[in-house]
Amino acid sequence: MRNKNNTIMHEKKTKIICTISDRRCDPEFIKSLYKAGMDVVRINSAHTSLDSSLKIVENVRKVSDKIAILIDTKGPEIRITRMDNEGFTVDSGDIVEFADDVYGTSTKGLLYTNYSNFVSEVPVGVNILIDDGEISLTTKGKRNGRLICVANNKGIIKGKKSLNVPDVNIKLPSISDRDKEFIIWAVKNNLDFIAHSFVRNRDDLLAVQMILNEYNSHLKIISKIENQEGVNNIDEILSYCYGIMVARGDLGVEIEYQKIPTIQRDIIKKCQARKKPVIIATQMLHSMIEHPRPTRAEVTDVANAIYQSTDAIMLSGETANGLYPLEAVHTMTKIALEIEKQHEPFHNLNLVDVSEPVAAVLAKGIVDATAKLPIKAIVFDTMTGRTGRYISAFRPNVPIYAKCYKDHVVRELSLSYGVYSYLINVYDSKDDFIKSSVKTLLKDKCFHRKDMIGVVGGSFGPSAGATFLEISTAMNMIM
Repeated sequence: MRNKNNTIMHEKKTKIICTISDRRCDPEFIKSLYKAGMDVVRINSAHTSLDSSLKIVENVRKVSDKIAILIDTKGPEIRITRMDNEGFTVDSGDIVEFADDVYGTSTKGLLYTNYSNFVSEVPVGVNILIDDGEISLTTKGKRNGRLICVANNKGIIKGKKSLNVPDVNIKLPSISDRDKEFIIWAVKNNLDFIAHSFVRNRDDLLAVQMILNEYNSHLKIISKIENQEGVNNIDEILSYCYGIMVARGDLGVEIEYQKIPTIQRDIIKKCQARKKPVIIATQMLHSMIEHPRPTRAEVTDVANAIYQSTDAIMLSGETANGLYPLEAVHTMTKIALEIEKQHEPFHNLNLVDVSEPVAAVLAKGIVDATAKLPIKAIVFDTMTGRTGRYISAFRPNVPIYAKCYKDHVVRELSLSYGVYSYLINVYDSKDDFIKSSVKTLLKDKCFHRKDMIGVVGGSFGPSAGATFLEISTAMNMIM
């Protein structure tokens, strides 16, 4: 891409996910976020219906068919049942009791939850956190089918609020009936990603994949890591999903807060080695929900995620219901562009679980070449996106242009660092692929005719995987 002075502009490589609400999803608004740097739209099923979610999808597609759409499930979470009033106040030392009745209406001093075995599975001597830790209770005993707790601080307990029980593995079902309804809806409406909440182990993912397989769907699963069990089982989880979201909201409630930065860094490293996209989420620019400028701490938080080599960063309330959504996206884009200037490729990265070793070797080879030759861009063709994920994992400091044979692969690569995707037809030969691809990118002003570029592709048809690497000027490639 060039600016008005006809020089090549530096493009943002870190991908930005924006949460969109049905209350603000008109095409003009979505288009403004897309132009500012948004790559993926997130829909939070906890706050939408199927009809209102469809409205978001339709408006996103009016803007661009390259914008990927991700929808969250609610996942295996526990909440207080409804109350007939606005809640009640507790002081430190007050007694609060729980009983098991998913249809019960919670009242002052007596709470019910949406999980029928809550009282039986929560042991004595642990903490229960309400509303993301706003209120802490300690379990003191059980009597007549009730769990007796003592409040540790003053606050207001309201209906429908979340419950967390750190370090206790509760046997919640992997998906609810509502989750299944949304997953099937996502399949039928050709969405791109299911971000499954509170993933604890592979069984949670297999339950989702079973539904996707039933409908022969291409949708990819993103595992939201939100508790200690998910952290402990991250290696197993990575084998059964497309990517990871480090969802620091519930994670920060379930795990001691000082441990979150290390967990974030370690998960990013594991994802990179496994060529899995990784998203850092929650409160990245939280103050911009109400203020036009971020805090210095928030800028540093976003920058650190990029320094650690995340693929994507996410905005939640900032774009869903904040006062300054466009400013928030602009802010993320500016931070990403600044930090990416400092980035160096990972020449010594060892990929694991490599299903196509030839493609992996070629990916490393072309990235190594960018450090020794004045290569301005990498171009590749792909049927599944795999070659793009290999190249992206090595973090080249030049843009990666994906020529995809399937439209959903174009959108899937919206989560991969540094990859910009195009949909193409199948060509008769590798020479036709190279000439056509380079001509298109020259037309889009992605590089100059005299610029050196690297091309990775397949000589035996698009389904055979990458088999060759060529390096030359764009001018030579199209002759």
